[in-house]
Amino acid sequence: MRDASFSTGSGSAHLNETHDPALRSFVVSANRADAGFPIQNLPLAAFRSGHQGGDFRVGAGIGDLVLDIGEMGASLAAECGPAVQACRGASMKALMELGPVHWARLRLGLSRLLREGSPCRREAEQHLHPIADAEFLLPLKIGNFSDYLASMHHISKVIRVKRPDHPELPQSFVWSPIAYHSRVSTVRASGYSFARPRGQAGRFENDRPLTDPTRMLDYEVELGIYVGTSNAQGDQLDVDAADAAIFGYSALNDWTARDMQGWESQPLGPFLSKSFTTTVSPWVVTAEALAPYRVAMSRPDGQPAAPACLDSDGNRARGMLDVRMEVLLLTEQLAAAGEGPVSLGVSRLTDAYWTPGQMVAHHTLNGCILETGDLIGTGTISGPGDDACGCMFELTRGGRQPFHLPNGEERAFVQDGDTVIVRAHCQKAGWPRLGFGDAVATVLPARPQA
Repeated sequence: MRDASFSTGSGSAHLNETHDPALRSFVVSANRADAGFPIQNLPLAAFRSGHQGGDFRVGAGIGDLVLDIGEMGASLAAECGPAVQACRGASMKALMELGPVHWARLRLGLSRLLREGSPCRREAEQHLHPIADAEFLLPLKIGNFSDYLASMHHISKVIRVKRPDHPELPQSFVWSPIAYHSRVSTVRASGYSFARPRGQAGRFENDRPLTDPTRMLDYEVELGIYVGTSNAQGDQLDVDAADAAIFGYSALNDWTARDMQGWESQPLGPFLSKSFTTTVSPWVVTAEALAPYRVAMSRPDGQPAAPACLDSDGNRARGMLDVRMEVLLLTEQLAAAGEGPVSLGVSRLTDAYWTPGQMVAHHTLNGCILETGDLIGTGTISGPGDDACGCMFELTRGGRQPFHLPNGEERAFVQDGDTVIVRAHCQKAGWPRLGFGDAVATVLPARPQA
């Protein structure tokens, strides 16, 4: 360690030796300024080597490689044997169930194992695999999935399009995080294609509603929150305990059929407009890795303080994460011309109205059980400007002002053949860039109606 500023404690945002920005890895690619997976990150994923095949295992990302943790028993067992054993399967659930002490021990063990000068370098190198050649699964079998509406900028932009004469926010939004329950069966790890969904959207023929492919397919830029520890039924988590229950985070795209959503959300809420697919990055950045990027939460001037059940000194001082979110679009024409994807917007989690800890805490307010491995979406992350739109509905004013791409194409909503990429990272002066991996999916034409 370089100095005492890395000691653990409330005044240091719980930093420890694993966060030291001076640390370097013997994996050369991890030391690049734009690495994404430096030794200070060590995100986790369920993977297998594309060359070797075999069973999926839990691995840790380092540079452009992924380490098979379960094969490092001898080198890691002294400090984190139970965690290593838990990583020998294809799911992170066993690791999550061990609890925060074991999560921290594993992170420390991996950090020491992969540093420059590690006495176990030769052994570790035998179990490092190229990420580019690997196959990935979801981090675990997700039990429950809830999605929030946590961005005032997002809801304000949407309301101004839908109700320009009455742009007032719902009264409940400023006092209580708003969410809905969605499907886990169609949550998929990055890198797949899906068919354009069908449903009713308020279009009629011969006085009967049509069931046809959505014409307003949209993305939503979000951060996914993985619950690490559960609560008993009836137990309400305060905001600090809820924050401590979070295992880690992933980039997430909550795909939405806007026309179907508008039709079926009167009066109840989204159903088929949301349940057809959700894309997540296969990588989970642990909550501990993000300690240096915690910041104070802030709200627009004139907004009330959070209710007592969702408030604490710690949450106000460092309950928010400075995560930058970006969405990119790769069309078939761009790909055919050998051009890269086009950035459609960059936003920051710091512009959200509610912190991750508040979202988790609110989930338990009525005594609801959160289980290990539950997934919570932050909802669309948008900023105040036109360059910080978290969905295409905002970007194109509900499709009325199409977005023009550099190659001359335009988009009101996502078209067939389009690939949408959601990515996230943390970065600040003096600290390494931490990436979350990409959440990528491609839209195929709708299947013939059954």
